[in-house]
Amino acid sequence: MIRTLIEKALEVQQNSYSPYSDFCVGAALLSEDGQIFTGCNIESVSFAPTICAERTAIAKAVSQNVRAFTMIAIVGKKRNAMQKEINYTAPCGVCRQTLVEFCQKDFRIILAKTVDDYKEYSLEELLPCSFSPLELLDNKQK
Repeated sequence: MIRTLIEKALEVQQNSYSPYSDFCVGAALLSEDGQIFTGCNIESVSFAPTICAERTAIAKAVSQNVRAFTMIAIVGKKRNAMQKEINYTAPCGVCRQTLVEFCQKDFRIILAKTVDDYKEYSLEELLPCSFSPLELLDNKQK
């Protein structure tokens, strides 16, 4: 499944709208029921409305009433970069917090350069001590 997610992320990365940074990101999000939602980054000239690939995939899933996920693959690179220039692209802080909203601590995050070159982390590893929906529940519901 990891290979499939990375392939989907690489595929959707080609749709990135990133005329200002030339940094193209693709993400493929796996739901608990096996659906795959993809997203790419979409920039804005004023930058604030820019949306990352990870949040695009989450927004697509949530808009279809899917709210439970197990894994995401993320790829990123400068447009036209040579393979040796590509680094692993981790989710930004806003994306990590958005993932906490819908995912468990053991949610898997795959940072990939290629289908064979990737690193895997849990959400808890990338965002320890996170502020989650559980923080707003009263003690009876915890």
